[in-house]
Amino acid sequence: MKIKVVYAKADRQHTIDLDVSEGTTVYQAAEQSGLAELFPEIDLQTISMGVFGVRVKKATTMILRPGDRVELYRSLIADPKENRRTRAENQKLNRP
Repeated sequence: MKIKVVYAKADRQHTIDLDVSEGTTVYQAAEQSGLAELFPEIDLQTISMGVFGVRVKKATTMILRPGDRVELYRSLIADPKENRRTRAENQKLNRP
């Protein structure tokens, strides 16, 4: 069955098309994609994964369906709450 494995960097998205056998898990597809070899920052043991934007809690047991898109998620560089708080404070300071 045909699936895609996707990894997005800040400047570019990388998509690998795979033909995998029935019963392949999210984790196995990520391994087969070879993205971990292309990008040393990817650690398949710790990276968050999802299918069509929905985070998968157990990538080693979730079975894929034909046409699924497996996504490998990068860690956040900054805390979104802290970013919003900083922007709000800056707006207060810049008001006349």
